[in-house]
Amino acid sequence: MPVALVTGIAGQDGSYLAEFLLGKGYEVHGVMRRTSTINTWRLDDIYHDPHDPGSPFFLHYGDITDSTVMANLLRKIMPDEVYHLAAQSHVQVSFEMPEYTADVTGTATIKLLEAIRQLSESTGKAIRFYQASSSEMFGSTPPPQNEETPFHPRSPYGAAKVFAYWLTVNYRESYDMFATNGILFNHESPRRGETFVTRKISRAVARIAAGTQKTLYLGNLDAKRDWGFAGDYVEGMWRMLQADQPDDFVIATGEAHTVREFCELAFSHVGLDWEKYVQVDQRYFRPAEVDYLLGDPTKAQRVLGWKPALSFPELVKLMVDEDVRRL
Repeated sequence: MPVALVTGIAGQDGSYLAEFLLGKGYEVHGVMRRTSTINTWRLDDIYHDPHDPGSPFFLHYGDITDSTVMANLLRKIMPDEVYHLAAQSHVQVSFEMPEYTADVTGTATIKLLEAIRQLSESTGKAIRFYQASSSEMFGSTPPPQNEETPFHPRSPYGAAKVFAYWLTVNYRESYDMFATNGILFNHESPRRGETFVTRKISRAVARIAAGTQKTLYLGNLDAKRDWGFAGDYVEGMWRMLQADQPDDFVIATGEAHTVREFCELAFSHVGLDWEKYVQVDQRYFRPAEVDYLLGDPTKAQRVLGWKPALSFPELVKLMVDEDVRRL
């Protein structure tokens, strides 16, 4: 049974990846921070009795900025694959907390890579490493963006991800590690955090339709993003670590839509006119805007055989329907 370690397992991507890997017959270990409130709701379908000796799913408390804890955890688990998803991943927050973002999103990656390198050299254990890179690394670079497109990040988050990207490349080339970057474009789901724009929209649509909210305040409605379904994208992560050689891949749908289009589809799905409820608020504009991200997934399709299954309209409807159900 292959063994996988997933950082950030309690997040959107981590929960979908855990389900996917368990479906593939893996023993899955997840790292999560200790908090005063329970934050494992995304894992409820797979996390039942932590003391069940037959369960192939395990959660461990840890912080990716603590190199000692992570090194000890790696040595205890001895994983075949490590999926590094944990980060401070909110772009707007990264402007408000730039040093924290650099530490968690950037510096923590080198601590994990170094721990894997040392463990592999001391034990002979070959460990495959996946780094969750981001389309935010491209920033203001003109679309479409692929694996050869230069980076021009426009936020502390994007800059920290660029740092982590090049660290991954450096360890691959310097130490012959199987280390790969998945440059994932925006991927959403009903498990997306409520402060991200897509979930903010779908949640507001449900509340407005129910009469418990009157107005939705948003920032740049003209921002264009390549939006896909997170459940599809985690398969791309896995496929990267099954390849014969480590490499870097863009995971995207190849089509872009504006925030305005997302609003139109979301509100119309419940029979509402979005223009009656949405107002633009300058507080939600970034200090440096990223206007247009459009991924070219040709390489992933050719080399990995990966393609997205869920369309943009299907994704919007899925998110709205789930928020309506929850409400």
